[in-house]
This record gives sequence, C-alpha cells and structure tokens, in this order.
Amino acid sequence: MSWKDFAEELVGTSKEAVMKVAEYAEDYRIYPRSIIKKDKSFYFLAKIDQKKKLVILNKSKNFELFQGRIEELAGFKAKIGPLSHYNAEILRKVFPFTAPSALGNKKPSIGLGDRLGIATPGHIEAVKESAAMPVFAQQSVRELNLTGRTFKSVLDDVSWAVFQEGYQAGFAADADHLKEKPDIKEALDLGYTMLTLDCTDYINDDLDQMSESEVENAYAEVPDYLREGLENQYLNKTFVLNSGYQLEYNQDNFKEIVLIYYKMLDFAKEIQHLIKTSARNVDFEISIDETSTPTTPEAHFFVANELKRNNIEVNSLAPRFVGEFQKGIDYIGDLEQFEKEFKVHADIADRFGYKLSIHSGSDKFSVFPIIGRHTQGRVHVKTAGTNWLEAIRVVAENNPSLYRDIHAYALKKFEAAKEYYHVTTDLDKVPELARMSDQELGELLEINEVRQLLHITYGFILQDKKDGRYIFRDKLYKFWDEYDKEYRRALERHIGRHLNKLGFYKN
Repeated sequence: MSWKDFAEELVGTSKEAVMKVAEYAEDYRIYPRSIIKKDKSFYFLAKIDQKKKLVILNKSKNFELFQGRIEELAGFKAKIGPLSHYNAEILRKVFPFTAPSALGNKKPSIGLGDRLGIATPGHIEAVKESAAMPVFAQQSVRELNLTGRTFKSVLDDVSWAVFQEGYQAGFAADADHLKEKPDIKEALDLGYTMLTLDCTDYINDDLDQMSESEVENAYAEVPDYLREGLENQYLNKTFVLNSGYQLEYNQDNFKEIVLIYYKMLDFAKEIQHLIKTSARNVDFEISIDETSTPTTPEAHFFVANELKRNNIEVNSLAPRFVGEFQKGIDYIGDLEQFEKEFKVHADIADRFGYKLSIHSGSDKFSVFPIIGRHTQGRVHVKTAGTNWLEAIRVVAENNPSLYRDIHAYALKKFEAAKEYYHVTTDLDKVPELARMSDQELGELLEINEVRQLLHITYGFILQDKKDGRYIFRDKLYKFWDEYDKEYRRALERHIGRHLNKLGFYKN
C-alpha cells in the first residue's frame, strides 16, 4: 500500500486530513512497504527515537495481543511496540507470511546466511524476481557463537524485515550444520523449517591414514548383522544410473565406504524421529561435506541408498565435491573434472528424489553454470560470509578510516580465526594499506586473500571488547544504519550475480 493510499483510506480524502497524517509521518519514519490493513486496523513499521517500532492504528481484535505503549497519534489511538521476540511470535500468527515455510524439493533454493541481522531487505531485492525460494534465516551454531546471536534472534530479525518490506512470496529458515540434540530441539521449537544435520562426528575421516591391516581390523568390528547385510547388498555388485554411469563395489572400495559412513545412519535416523515430533513440515538435509577427501559417486550412492533403505527421508544432501570450496572466493580446481563428477552426483540425487546442496556456495561463479545446467534447478546453494563481505565493502567505500582499523585488526586475529575455518590464504599477497588511497580501498574486496582475511575474522571484529566496550560492533551498526540503502543495493547486485550465473532468474 502506498503512503498516499494509506493516508487517504485512514482519514478520508480531504486535503487537510491527509496533511495532518503527513505531518505525523514526518515525525515517524514510516517504512511504506510495511503498511498493511487487517480488521480495520493499520499495521506498519516506523523509526521512532532512532529505533524501529511496530505501530498499530485503530483498535481491533489483535490490538491487545501485541505488547507496547498506547498513544494518540494524529488523532488516532495507536499502540507502539518493540520489535521483541514476544511481538515477533504474535506477528507470525497474525501475518503468516512473516513465518517460515518448508522448501520442498521441486524448485531451486538459495540460503542467505545473515551474520548481522540487517541483510534481509537486500536479499529480498535480489530474489523477488527469481525462481529461487529464499532461506532468509540461516545460521550455524558456530556462526551464532561468533556473532553473539541466537536462533531466536535470527528468525525474529528475518520476520520483522519481511514485514518491513511487505514480502509475501515465502521463505524458509535453516538451522544449519547442527550436531547436538538440544540445538536441534531448540530450532524446531522456534519454528525453523529446515534442519541441516552435520554428520562429521559420525564419519571416519582418518581412513587414508590407516594401514591395510588396521582397515581389516576396523571392518571386523562392524556388527555381524550389519556387515553381512551390507555385503549382500553391495559387494561385487554394479548399479547403473539413468545416465548409464556404472557404480561398482569391490574389495578395494567397499570396506572403506562402509567404515567411513555406516555410523552416520543411526545418527540420521535418530534425528529424523526428533524432526517428526515437530508440528510443521521440516526439510531434512544431510551434510557429509566436512571431510578432507571428496565424496566419490560410489560413496554418495551408498549413503543415499542406505538412507532410503532405513526409511530416512531427506530433502537435500550435501556431498564433498572434488576441488576446493573455500569461503568467500571462487572455486579452486579443474572445471572439467568437476563437471564430470558433478553430473554423476546430480544423477544420483535425481534417482533418489532429493536436491543436491552446495555448501560454501558463496562466489563460486565459475561452477554456477555447471551446477544450474546439470540439476535443472533442483538444487540448494548456501551462501553466508559473502553477505558480511558486502557489508564490509560498503564500509571501505564510505568510511575509509574505519575500514583501515578493521583491516589492521583482522590481520592480528587471522591466525586465531583459522581455528574455525579452512582456508589457504597467503597473507603476503594482501596489499599494504599504507600504500593505498582511500578511493582504492573498495577494490580490496576483489582480492581473494583480503576476502578470506575479512571473512573468517568476523567474530573477532564483531565481538571483541576493550575496557568493557566493543571495539567495532557499535560503530559498525551505527554506520550500516546510516548506509542501509547502499548495503541493500550491494546485496541486490552481488546476490543477483549468484542467481544469474545459476540460471535462477525467471525467463
């Protein structure tokens, strides 16, 4: 609803009445896309005393549900409420489009992890003309710990942003890379509609360091009933995919595949039982990508087939692809080899009816066309850190002094940050800031080493304090509030480039 339509419907069409409401609007920065009418009341967001607030004009049956103070504004009774968790829960009930929904596996989707809680308006601008279903709320426990946020605040921030922008096309919420039951239960209870199960702790990633006798001894420890059943199912068998590709299980690869993956199946089954206690539809994703060696087609098929045989229903699965999917930079590896193997992975996913999920999908522009072409859109691509980097780019372009301080601090914290992320950054390739003009700083975000430097140090930049006060956090949020339009445009452009390369824009 436009501001003019809102004013005229609210007070009538007389010029004097509209002007009266317009005077009120000057005092309260109204977000016009948020204006919505329900049960003879108007709801919208406005910036009041430098903070966003929910405003409800005219009493209705929902007026008393929201917390807030009652005032008279422009001759109308109004409730002005905080953007709190309590009010967010009510908002999701009153306006269901602000609540997440399940993705399904019939159309492309993109995860848009927002470490700051301010990126959703830009994400909406990027995706609203695309064929992709967005996952606006997407965070891992690691990211929550490094940013000081919670699953609760992540979802609430998205709901308020969706309301602010009047976006009603639907979105999902992904509790990403979870390993522990309490975290899983918390996310499900809050209403998250996607759960990404990180199976790392149940995958044997040390097999390449074991001798042949150690492998034999470990295989002998697999329970007899399980070992015999798997041998009957796979050993010396060949499976043919729709493409004609043949998957062979022999003495050389079978035992290793079993030893790497068999323990994760009971874990996945246990978590599926927990998911089924949820009152809503939940997309279940299995992540087997956190390994040092790529997932072979035979290993992928084994996992997929065992999930099916154990009645574990998954919406998507994330293998570890050949090459390097490092954070915040393009794909590292042989594109021909990637495409050759990716086609097989896509064929396996089609056979079992789930999406392939691409983790660390930010900025992998060289492989995006391959991914889009061979999945025909039945794919989920996850991004996260690239949205943070765009926020830092806006700082570099508009507050050079603040950027220089952040950059220098990131260099100090880089080694500590490598505990959380795998990168192969060569800091010797990071230009010396003293030799760069202020106008050149934004160009640093095109350099892989700088991108990774800033990507993995975000937790220290946001959370570190000196003398009890944040070093950068408060300054940054104040800056981004002032330059919110610039950040919105940066995300629209950058995420739009992802969607375009993937072929996700509507024809």
